[in-house]
Amino acid sequence: PPVYHAVQVALAYARITASVILLGSATPEVGLYYRAECERWNLLELPERILAHRQVLAAQAAGSVSRLPELASEGEAAFLPLPPVQVVDMRQELKAGNRSIFSRVLQQSLAQVLEANQQAILFLNRRGSSTYVFCRECGTVLRCPRCDLPLTYHSDSEDLQCHTCNYHRKMPSRCPQCGSTSIRQFGTGTERVESEVQKAFPNARTLRWDAETTRQKGSHEILLSHFSRHQADILVGTQMLAKGLDLPLVTLVGVVLADVGLSLPDYRTPERAFQLLTQVSGRAGRSPLGGRVILQTYQPENKAIQFAATHDYHGFLRYELEQRRSIGYPPFARLVRLELRHRDAAKV
Repeated sequence: PPVYHAVQVALAYARITASVILLGSATPEVGLYYRAECERWNLLELPERILAHRQVLAAQAAGSVSRLPELASEGEAAFLPLPPVQVVDMRQELKAGNRSIFSRVLQQSLAQVLEANQQAILFLNRRGSSTYVFCRECGTVLRCPRCDLPLTYHSDSEDLQCHTCNYHRKMPSRCPQCGSTSIRQFGTGTERVESEVQKAFPNARTLRWDAETTRQKGSHEILLSHFSRHQADILVGTQMLAKGLDLPLVTLVGVVLADVGLSLPDYRTPERAFQLLTQVSGRAGRSPLGGRVILQTYQPENKAIQFAATHDYHGFLRYELEQRRSIGYPPFARLVRLELRHRDAAKV
């Protein structure tokens, strides 16, 4: 099938048809923002979140809000502050003896949310129960025979899966390389997060929203409907839940591991990490109830994480553009990727 960038196709179509095009995003691409500053584009910014008058009246009617933004009059809107973000250094948690995937402050915050009859979102952009399986005897990592990528273990089906080509195989009892039975699973995925939540909060109602739970037609709508009607207290999911959700009862977003994807060999990695963290943080505090974000990481010094934690989009833009300018990356140059492929690795 053809591969294309939807925004670039839309821009080309607008140019061909002499049409007006409107590009909207809470986190515009660095390259597009740079073009908006340098070319004859109109740049419109909405720096604050809006709370409509009807939302405040609904909250007052429900009697669930003790402090509401001041409104001028009917039909006008109030501004909602962005939720504060607390960065937790998981290295320090480990030093303090906490070996859980949840920091102490996240555990306490989840308990508070449940006590207040509100909702929480736990985000981890990685599916499965463990992210790779390897032999402790010889060090062999079980890989996909097609893609050569580590296979992910899924406890629901008790098998290993490749998330690139959908290859499946049963979990072996012995290492295929040395025959040892010392096969272990490492890493964390959304299945394990859901399992750990159920252990820590057995009375909490949980839902998991990822590619595994949304294979059936209409499953996205069913999951969202259940959560929006407060038929669940905690929603665990991947990037599917990062955008477009307006859930007034969500007062806590926990990013279980912000480091996922930060080490990919791509110059756009910091940008993508910043966009994803900013978007998922925006799911909290979308009503007068307010909200907060707890961002767990082993790399608190990472610039993308630091800028996302302060909602500083312009600061990130300036930093990222300077980095790209210094080493000649887009939008200051063009990159060409040349790929050589063959079924026989020796012929490449």
